[in-house]
Formats: sequence, structure tokens, C-alpha cells
Amino acid sequence: MSEEPDPSSVRLPGDWEHFDVRANGVRFHAVQPAGVPAGDRPLVLLLHGFGEFWWSWRHQLTALTDAGFRAVAVDLRGYGDTDKPPRGYDGWTLAGDTNGLVRALGHTRATLIGHSDGGLVCWATATLHPRVVDRIVVVASPHPRALRRRVLRDKAQRAQFLPLFLRNQIPRLGERQVTRDDAAFVSDYFAERSSDPWRAEPDYAHTVELNRSAMLIPNVAHCSLEYRRWAFRSQFRPDGARFMELMDQRLHLPVLALRGRDDPYILDDAMADSHRWAAHQQYRQVEGSGHFVHQEQPAAVTEHILEFLRHEPEPTADGTRRSARKVRRGRSVAYSPARFAARIRRSRSGPDGR
Repeated sequence: MSEEPDPSSVRLPGDWEHFDVRANGVRFHAVQPAGVPAGDRPLVLLLHGFGEFWWSWRHQLTALTDAGFRAVAVDLRGYGDTDKPPRGYDGWTLAGDTNGLVRALGHTRATLIGHSDGGLVCWATATLHPRVVDRIVVVASPHPRALRRRVLRDKAQRAQFLPLFLRNQIPRLGERQVTRDDAAFVSDYFAERSSDPWRAEPDYAHTVELNRSAMLIPNVAHCSLEYRRWAFRSQFRPDGARFMELMDQRLHLPVLALRGRDDPYILDDAMADSHRWAAHQQYRQVEGSGHFVHQEQPAAVTEHILEFLRHEPEPTADGTRRSARKVRRGRSVAYSPARFAARIRRSRSGPDGR
């Protein structure tokens, strides 16, 4: 790539509309399916992971909308066509971003769905701003205390997680490693963590190409690494100790935790351990997928999410949440698993990935 991509390059054409929304002092790039009035639809906010952008949720955007929800995917602070301020990549600020986004989109509450770093934002927002969160879905993203616990105690999880995490801590060196050779790092990152079946599909090559380009947008490499630098350095500072102390409380809202069964990066025990901080966690593993399970097996992941969203938590006398009960949504009958699977097959048959 001879020139740095323009931030607007992530505004990819398709059956969706791009718009800007301001929250917590930052302009966010957001995407939702085109031609669907928000109306009284419940908001589902989709948050991508490290080294990606809103595109990672392309499959779920349409399926959730078909099912009667208002699905909105955003580029997180520092990514894609969202503003890239020099600071604000700590847990408090990121949770504040999400809290502000829900309100700026005209809602008082939302379901949050996040992958990887986006999942950690879900955990933080649910803990620090519980009034705006109905429930959360976390994909390959353990509770931060569960992840720290496993990294410290589990040799296998430590071996998978720490080397790359530590290499990215050195300023400038980390940025050079991530962007060298047209962001070849992104290709390696996906190849080492995804499943063989997905790597054989055109959709995989197209997705990697888009994410390499997005990483080369000015300042994205630096901002994406700042998430991880704060997560590491804060462990040795009072602000990090305070954040982890605040996170050490059990959530009483519904939580769905998803993991690709073949994910080599986030291991089973780290995800399962999150139940210590989530009283009503459901944990599901998806066959034939790795770290990017929502892209590798989108139909299966969407089915898990929709089944979770079709249930409404019942409050108990002490204010906690009981196991979910079935609810009917009068305008949520358009989703068809067969039709969605056919759409996925069509999207993967061509080089454009759409």
C-alpha cells in the first residue's frame, strides 16, 4: 500500500448506512442497516475487538435487525473512522464511551455485544454504568478479573496471552511491528487464531485485507495498542488497582459468554471462570471455530444471541435477576435461520465478501 488509507475507507458500501454520533467528547463512526426506522426497537450495540473495526459484525447487523432489534455497530475510540484522541483508553473512559453512545443514540438502555477488547468494554460498562445495560454478550472475552486470574495461575493461558501482550508495550516499537510490511502483523494475528475452514474461504482473505488496511489508517496502530498498554501498566498503579477493585463485584444481569471451541488464544477455563462475577452467565462453545467465532460461524453465533435475547430476565424480591423467561416480540418474526445461512453462503462465494 503506497499511501496511508483515509479513515473514510472503512465506510464500506452495502445494505447499511453510515453516520456519526458524538458521545463522551468523541465523534464515533456508526453503522446500521439501511432503511430501517429505529422506532421503538430495543438497541443492540456491537463492539469489535483488537485490530478490527465495525466490519467484524457485518453478519449479525442484518440478522439482529431482521429479528426486530435496532442493531448498531461502531468503530471504537481510536479505530476506523472514529476520532483518535491521544488518551482515554482506560477502563473508566471506555465504559463512559459506551454509556454515552447508548444515550446519544436516543435510548436509555441497551444490550451490549462485544468481542475481545470490545467484550472487556461490555464488562466494564455493565459494572460501572448498570442503569444503561439490559444484558451483555461477550465473545472470546472473559471477565477482566477472570482473565488476570488465569494468566497468573494457568501456564497454558499465560503462554498464549502474555508474549504478544508484552511485546506491544514498548512505545514506537509496537507500532512499527504492527504496521510493518503493510500491516502483515494483522495477517499473522488472524491466521494464528482462526479455524482452518474459515481460512479456506474467500471471506477470510477479504476480511484480512480490510483489517490490514484499517490498521494502516493514521494513528490506529498507536490507539489500538494503548488499550493493551493501559491494561498492563495499570496493574502496577493505583488507578488500575482501583479499577480492578470496582470490577470485583458480581453482576446480576443476564450474560451470554461465547467461545470458539478451537480458540487457541482465550482458553476454556478463563471463559468459564467468569461466572464468579456473573450470577446469571450462560456459557456456550461453538464447534469449528477459533478466536473470531462470530465471523467463522456467524449463523451459529447469531442463533445463540437471538435465543438469549428472546428471554427477558425476571426480577426477584431482592432485586437480583432470575433465570430468563420467554417473551414474544410482535415485530421479531422476520428472522429465518435458513435464510440467514443462505445469505452467509452467498457473501462468502465472491471476493467482495458482501
